[in-house]
Amino acid sequence: MRRPLALIRALALAAAISAGGGSVAAAETDSVMRPVLSQYMIEAGSAHPCDTYLTPLHYSGWQGALAYERMQAMRFDPERWVMALGGRLSLGRALNPARNAAMWSIAFNPHWTMLWRHRLPAGFTVGAGGRVEALAGALYLARNGNNPVAARGSLTIGAAALAAWNGRIGPLRLTLAYRPSMPLTGIFFAPDYDELYYEIWLGNHRGLVHGAWPGNYFRLDNLVTADLHFGATTLRLGYRCGIFSQRASGIVSREVAHSLVVGICTEWLSLRADRARTPDARIISPLYQ
Repeated sequence: MRRPLALIRALALAAAISAGGGSVAAAETDSVMRPVLSQYMIEAGSAHPCDTYLTPLHYSGWQGALAYERMQAMRFDPERWVMALGGRLSLGRALNPARNAAMWSIAFNPHWTMLWRHRLPAGFTVGAGGRVEALAGALYLARNGNNPVAARGSLTIGAAALAAWNGRIGPLRLTLAYRPSMPLTGIFFAPDYDELYYEIWLGNHRGLVHGAWPGNYFRLDNLVTADLHFGATTLRLGYRCGIFSQRASGIVSREVAHSLVVGICTEWLSLRADRARTPDARIISPLYQ
C-alpha cells in the first residue's frame, strides 16, 4: 500500500517541478520583446537589358523600383535567428544603340529569408542563411510586331548573407549593412528558340521549364545601406546592384542594373491584450543594436 502512495507523491512532485519550470520558461519568454523592422524603399537608376529572343542588341535606359521588407528575430532563438519577408516591384525603359526603339520591362520579386547571425565585438554582426524567392516579369519590344513579349519566371532556393555595423558618428546613431543573395537551384521558364507564344497557347508546353543552377541561371543581388537613426524614425540611404543572366534553348537573357536607394525604416511592437507587461523586458532587434 505504501508503494502506490509513494509513487503518487513522486508523480505529484514531478508535476509541480515541471509546472514551476514551465512558468519560469514562460516568464523568460515574456521578458523578451521582438520588434518588427519595416523597411520601405524607393529605387532609381540605370538598367542595361539584353534578350536574344527579342533582339541581339544591348539596350540601355532607366529603372525604378518599390521595395518592402519585414524583418524580425525568431521566437525560438531571437539572439541567433532572423526572418525576413519582402518583395520588390520594378519598372524600366531602355533604348537600343540607335535610340529609335524602346524596350519596356516589369518584374515582381517576392522573397523569404532565414538568417543565422552572430554578434561580434565593437558593434559588428555577421550572418548567413537560406533564401526562397520567385521572379515574374516580362520584356516588351513593340518593334517585334509578330512576337513582342519575352516572359521571365522562376522559383529558386539560394544563399543569403549579412554583414552589419552599429555605431555612432558624433551624436548620430548609424547602421551600415551589406546584404548579398544568390539563387543556387530551382526552376525557370524559357521557350524554345524561335518558338512563338501563340504556339504555347495552342498547347505546345514541352521544354518550357528548365532546372536552374549558377551555370545557366545566375542572379546576384547586392544591397548596401546606411541607416541614419533620428529618434523613432530611421532614414535609409543605399545602393543596389543587380546582375542577371539566363541561358536556355539557345536564348540568352542578361541585365545589369544600378540603383540609388532611399527609404524609411521603423520598428514596432505587437502586444497581446492578455499578456502581462514586463517593464524590464529585453528588446532584440533583427538588425539594430
